[in-house]
Amino acid sequence: MKLALEEAKKAIEHDDVPIGCVLVKNSEIIAKAHNKVEKNQDATAHAELIAIREAQNKIGYKHLLDCDMYVTLEPCAMCAGAIVLSRVKRLIIATRDPKSGASGSILEITNNPLLNHRCEVYFGIDEKESSELLKNFFKKIRERNVRKS
Repeated sequence: MKLALEEAKKAIEHDDVPIGCVLVKNSEIIAKAHNKVEKNQDATAHAELIAIREAQNKIGYKHLLDCDMYVTLEPCAMCAGAIVLSRVKRLIIATRDPKSGASGSILEITNNPLLNHRCEVYFGIDEKESSELLKNFFKKIRERNVRKS
């Protein structure tokens, strides 16, 4: 999770929400990414999707069997769907997203019994650091917006 947090901090450099993601297979890091929505002007450039594509390219297969994903914020519905479709085995999440989390907070996609794949989902590793990073980012955005008005 420490590496995912390092990735998340990189997103701040281009005004993206600080979310980082690391994919691990057999104790080896196969992908890491951070949000690039603002940088790329692409609504789908979430850390999880970027990391999934990188990992698939590295292993040469669409399914990330026996892979663990570490992410600093609970995935949204789009990312949760991609996690299920790519067959990630374990999802380790630093902090919940009470506004759009799709791993149990608002929706349950990653562990939905109606879907053909389910992930093991764990919360709380480095939760405080991830939560503080996000709170501070949004506080600065609000302060910047107040100064502009």
